[in-house]
Amino acid sequence: MELREILSHCDHTLLKQESTWEQIKEICDDGLNYNCASICIPASYVKRAAEYVGDSLKICTVIGFPNGYSTTNVKVFETEDAIRNGADEIDMVINIGWVKDRRWDDVLNEIKAVKASCQGRILKVIVEACLLTEDEKIRMCEIVTAAGADYIKTSTGFSTGGATREDVALFRKHIGPDVKIKAAGGIATLQDAEDFLALGADRLGTSRLVKLAKGQQGEGY
Repeated sequence: MELREILSHCDHTLLKQESTWEQIKEICDDGLNYNCASICIPASYVKRAAEYVGDSLKICTVIGFPNGYSTTNVKVFETEDAIRNGADEIDMVINIGWVKDRRWDDVLNEIKAVKASCQGRILKVIVEACLLTEDEKIRMCEIVTAAGADYIKTSTGFSTGGATREDVALFRKHIGPDVKIKAAGGIATLQDAEDFLALGADRLGTSRLVKLAKGQQGEGY
């Protein structure tokens, strides 16, 4: 698979706590230059980034990040605020404690509430797969599908593990036909990217692929 095609599936990401505007601006420039699917940035930079890129690049931000235990009302407010500021896509973290407590209706209703607040924009649901059992992962595939979300996302990148090939294959088997997969966390090589896409992922959350592209610019990228 050509690098350009891989990058078209990439949510070019910078979510470090110490991120500065100059770093976010570089992420914007990279996303534009390499035709990434979106840039995924902290909510506090969405407005400025959206003004900077205009309609030339999709802006994604994160909700309830990275722990997921904000109240539903807070997640809804975060979503509405992000959209007012110009976000095109929303990546929300589920309440993992509710999953462990088997509060399935609460998990479902929260995703539905955030989806409604997206006002037609793309919603990706981060399930933090490294903290879930296989049965919980399967149940989350069913819930994300039932909630009408657009994507199930493997990881925040801030917990004990990132995307795995096994999880992406499991998600592909159990999500509904209208749900896509975003693999995120630890995607470091082109082989990683190709493997995840081949297994059924549609988006890749990473900052490293653009760095690889920059390194190949002098080699005929």
